[in-house]
Amino acid sequence: MSTIAEHTVGHVHRDDIGSRLGMWLFLFTELVLFGGMFLVYAVYRFTYQHEFHVAAKELNTSVGALNTIILLTSSLTIVLSIIAIRKNNKFLSVFFQISTMVLAFGFLVNKYFEWNIKIHHGIFPGSETLLGKGNGEIIFFGLYYVMTGLHALHVIIGVLLIEVMAGYTIKGRINSTNYVRLEAAGLYWHLVDIIWIFLFPLFYLIT
Repeated sequence: MSTIAEHTVGHVHRDDIGSRLGMWLFLFTELVLFGGMFLVYAVYRFTYQHEFHVAAKELNTSVGALNTIILLTSSLTIVLSIIAIRKNNKFLSVFFQISTMVLAFGFLVNKYFEWNIKIHHGIFPGSETLLGKGNGEIIFFGLYYVMTGLHALHVIIGVLLIEVMAGYTIKGRINSTNYVRLEAAGLYWHLVDIIWIFLFPLFYLIT
């Protein structure tokens, strides 16, 4: 009986390690994806320095800074949710998970209005207004929409993932002895935040 119990514990432990390793490998592929985009950005930024500086003035730095604060706060809340479940406080863990989703929704709402204002002013890929500008500005906004759009998609995926984790926590499938999936969701969310921390200065703080 003791041998079976030890085997079972060891098996769970190996599964947990495999789950964590799998998540890290997935995050690595995401870093490669965005890393390639950052490389493309760097090349064009070097080629069209003045045009990128002019184009960046069209963006609202205050909105970008607000979104940065929102995402940094959401990183804190997802960490607090993991700490809470490790202490077997299911209610507090769910509260912080929901808080993370609310903050993410706030980020998406801000991004929606920011995009909407730009589109209203005719600044979007293929528009006559944008095509009337220099090549550097056209490329800047092309990269802006692609990179921030892809990031927003990752935010949406992250929200759905955390929503599932919150459901698992409520049902007890995530608890003080089994919270690897919540940790994995937290790692994904931290990646989303880190990517934005790079996007914010690249697009909003060009000098």
